[in-house]
Amino acid sequence: MIGISKLYCGTVEPSDALRYGRHSSKLPSHLLQFSEDKRPVVVWNVTKACNLRCVHCYAHATEQGTSDELTTEEGFRLIDDLAAFGAPVMLFSGGEPLVRKDLPDLAAYAVDKGMRAVISTNGTLIDGKTARTLKEIGLSYVGISLDGLEPVNDHFRGVKGAFAKALKGIRNCQAAGIKVGLRFTMNKQNVREIPGIFDLLEEMDIPRICFYHLVYAGRGSALLADDLSHAETRAAVDLIMERTRELHAKGKPKEVLTVDNHADGPYLYLRMKEKDPERAAEVLELLKMNEGNSSGRGIGCVSWDGEVYADQFWRHHSFGNVRQRPFSKIWTEPEDPLLLHLKDKKKYVQGRCASCRWLDVCGGNFRVRAEAVSGNVWAADPACYLTDEEIAQTV
Repeated sequence: MIGISKLYCGTVEPSDALRYGRHSSKLPSHLLQFSEDKRPVVVWNVTKACNLRCVHCYAHATEQGTSDELTTEEGFRLIDDLAAFGAPVMLFSGGEPLVRKDLPDLAAYAVDKGMRAVISTNGTLIDGKTARTLKEIGLSYVGISLDGLEPVNDHFRGVKGAFAKALKGIRNCQAAGIKVGLRFTMNKQNVREIPGIFDLLEEMDIPRICFYHLVYAGRGSALLADDLSHAETRAAVDLIMERTRELHAKGKPKEVLTVDNHADGPYLYLRMKEKDPERAAEVLELLKMNEGNSSGRGIGCVSWDGEVYADQFWRHHSFGNVRQRPFSKIWTEPEDPLLLHLKDKKKYVQGRCASCRWLDVCGGNFRVRAEAVSGNVWAADPACYLTDEEIAQTV
């Protein structure tokens, strides 16, 4: 996760994270990516059921879901373990998390245990009553997925009217006083929608957006041919940076992040080095605190059936099940060598990643994407768009 607004527009300084000792339990949410202890943010896919049919769903969600979901009581035990472990955030996802009737109870329990509770949703089920309930239980944030304006988004969602319902969900969250933001997955079919999405942020006064690079997982694997080329990726990141700066200059700052391609960090730094060397030095310090991709270390995933994964996309390799062993034990006492290696993956990456100047900043990027293309989990990430010259440049 690369904070474009934090880095490019200077909304965060290295001293901001240092002031809190860089400890997950003490850092405010917008600084968590700079924590030193890297207690994992845990994504819990509470259900496989979903009311939409998104073409790029990493979870292969279905209308009916499955019968092996963790029960409410099992969910409470999971949250007890995560809270005692010091995991700072529980991200409820799916499928569509609001399909689960006990989602408010689970989120409220996490908040009561001292965790920050957020949800990742398609937004179509957030009526006024639901929004008020989520506000009352202390939900920190609602991330709503939009992959374009109405025609394009509804194509991706597989259901006509999804865009209009999502906008109603956003407005209901705003009316209830809940922080709400957008999630957008970039690919060839929707990259031209980015300017319109920025217009929407401004028009609706939406404070946050995460632009996700495509990960080849779940139904998203079928979109491999629609992933952006390296040149297209650079152009998209350039556009995101410039539109973010424009809003900042207009006095309408938004929190803008890119996710799942940590080449964005060095790329942003190299641009800053040309334009503002003094700020670039601070950006590099923050990027080193961020440490790049954190799958299996600073982020983890629990599936609806209790299986534990390195992240929400890496669903073909489980490290254990919370029904047999607590997450905290699976995470800190790995029985699977892959999880152990992911915690120190800079020793194991191969190809151009192994000799890359930016390995400490990028963290080896996304291993699951490398595996999807090459069959080798330690191969170079094919979505890294930095040139050979750029990865050899000195700091």
